[in-house]
Amino acid sequence: MTDLKGSTITWLGHSVVHITTAKGTEILIDPFLEHNPKYPKNYKLPEKLDLLLLTHGHSDHIADAVAVAGRGNPQAVGIFELVAWMQSKGVKNVVSMNLGGSYKYQDVTISMVEARHSSSVEDGTNFLYAGEAIGFVIAIEDGPVLYHAGDTSVFSDMQIIRELYAPEIGLLPIGDHYTMGPAAAALAAKYLGVQTVIPIHYGTFPQLTGTPEELEGHLKGTGIKVLKATPGETLR
Repeated sequence: MTDLKGSTITWLGHSVVHITTAKGTEILIDPFLEHNPKYPKNYKLPEKLDLLLLTHGHSDHIADAVAVAGRGNPQAVGIFELVAWMQSKGVKNVVSMNLGGSYKYQDVTISMVEARHSSSVEDGTNFLYAGEAIGFVIAIEDGPVLYHAGDTSVFSDMQIIRELYAPEIGLLPIGDHYTMGPAAAALAAKYLGVQTVIPIHYGTFPQLTGTPEELEGHLKGTGIKVLKATPGETLR
């Protein structure tokens, strides 16, 4: 596995990921907490988050975004339309981005990259357009480069992500049905050139049938490692 060089990664079920850099920057991605059946209820997020990254507007990714943003005042980072919706809910500390852009926060550079998925926000009884679904490349100073794909299918332009950012660790959805399954995720890992895959977005709901074992089978002989974390397990 890639050396994390003092940073830590904790998968919290579904697509929720908590990253702490070696210099202490606290990052939470896609906060689906209270109604996430895989979220480890005894896991304590830090009182002070620095960055709250949002890949798209579906409720299983942002259900707790407004609440988390109101606790500790992290910078909520997302695509323009989704961030505008967050602002309409009273969130003031925001960073609006769009595809291809990068944003530097202390020891972390965040780049917004393409994903292939839909994105809308459930606002009362209405579904509102929430911009494009996206992924994040997270380059940690003196540490690894991580890629959180959000919800996506495989697409050949993942090779551009490889050329531009050279991610070492890929947090890739494997559940199938709403995202790519294990076979497609294996192809994505090859396109990306990652050394390690941490599977996400699987096993949460009955439709998400893909498994890390299937992914391992599709990656056999490639040298790409599959890290099968359990929710709440901190990888160092």
